Amino acid sequence: MDFFEKAYHGTPPWDIGRAQREFVQLEESGDIHGSVLDVGCGKGDNALYLAERGHKVWGVDSVKSVIEIARAKAEAQGIAAIFSIQDSLHLASIGRLFDTVIDSGFFHTLSDQARPEYVGNLHSVIRPEGSYFMLAFSELEPGGYGPRRITQIEIQEAFSSGWRINWIRGAIFESRTRPGGSRAWLSSITRI
Repeated sequence: MDFFEKAYHGTPPWDIGRAQREFVQLEESGDIHGSVLDVGCGKGDNALYLAERGHKVWGVDSVKSVIEIARAKAEAQGIAAIFSIQDSLHLASIGRLFDTVIDSGFFHTLSDQARPEYVGNLHSVIRPEGSYFMLAFSELEPGGYGPRRITQIEIQEAFSSGWRINWIRGAIFESRTRPGGSRAWLSSITRI
């Protein structure tokens, strides 16, 4: 059993029961457009919020139990969203393109070796000039708990070919265990 399966036997810190405020603000400002893929969707709160706002949304996660929970939530709320068990390092197998991809805390879980594979797979599921929005723990957040921290330079290096970085700005990653949230980077990246 991997780390994420174990984490979902309880309620993991990142499971706040609603969409992350950073993605709500992106939606309200009109930055999220068209069809949306939520990578590492967990119990589907970001995906369900965006589907409720009129987007055609797919959520993918490798943990079967959380996909089942996300599907049940969608059905109970009468929201049309698709949730699929999917290894996020093999997104190309989805076989379709999206206008927008969101990533709420997935990229910062990847090893240095897995990043190029993930970025290549992202490229295969985002339309040309489509958007990728990534929320990842920042190196400015003190250590001692949680995932590895990501620097702006690491983001720039990972997306240096086939992508345009529009901006990287300071953000807050909300959690159940940190009342003020954790310092993060929110990145807006376009597939070219």
